[in-house]
Amino acid sequence: MKLTLQEKALIDDKDQRMKDESTQEIKVAILEDLKDIALELKDLFNEEEGLSCTQVYHNAEDAIQFLTKFPADVVLCDIGLPKADGIEAIIAIREICPQTQFCMFTVFEDNEKIFRSIKAGAKGYILKNSDPDTILESIKELYKGGSPMNPDIARKIIDAFANAPDVSAKDTKLPLTKREMELLELLSRGLLYKEISAELGITTGTVKQHIHKIYDKLQVNNRTEAINRYLKR
Repeated sequence: MKLTLQEKALIDDKDQRMKDESTQEIKVAILEDLKDIALELKDLFNEEEGLSCTQVYHNAEDAIQFLTKFPADVVLCDIGLPKADGIEAIIAIREICPQTQFCMFTVFEDNEKIFRSIKAGAKGYILKNSDPDTILESIKELYKGGSPMNPDIARKIIDAFANAPDVSAKDTKLPLTKREMELLELLSRGLLYKEISAELGITTGTVKQHIHKIYDKLQVNNRTEAINRYLKR
C-alpha cells in the first residue's frame, strides 16, 4: 500500500524520536569530597557509552547552587561532606528539581543513614567498595526507574521493615498538634512542600507556616533535625 506524504512524514518523525531516545546520554553529576575518587568516577562515566559527566562537586553548598540551575539526570552522592552532608543536599536540590534522581555512594552501612537517605529522596544506595561495573549499572538502572542497592543494604531495609513496630501504636510525645504531626510524617517520607500541600489540601504557604511552627516547638533549625526528632520520638 502506497503511503501518503503525511503518513511517511509521521513514520519518519517517529523513527527519529526513537533514535534520539536510544542515543540520549544520561547526564550524571558527582558529589564527592575526595577529589581523586571524584575524578576516577568522572572518567569512568565519560568512557561509558550513553553516559556523560561534566559536573563534579566536592561540597554540598556548591552542588546545591549549581545543580538547581543546571540539573543532572542522576547524581551520585556521598554522605560525609565537609559542612552540610549529602542528605541535606538531596533535600535542597529536590525542592527545586524533583525530577533529578539520587544514588548514595558511601562507606556508611548503618541503618540511620540508610533510612535518612531514602526518606530524603535517594532511590539508590551503593557502597564505595562496589566494582566499576556495578557503579555503571546502578546509574543506568536508577535512570530507568529502578532502585539499585548492594545486597547487604537491601537486606538491612527488609529486616528493618519486618521488625518495625506498628505505626498506629506509636505514642505521640512531641509538643505538636495533630495537623503538625501529619505534616511532619509527610516531611519524613521525603515529600516536597508542593506534594505536602496537595496531600493535605492546603497551600504551599500554609505548609511553610506549619513547618516554621514545628521548628520553633521542637527547637530545631532545619528539616533534617526536625525529622530526626520525629523518628526518635
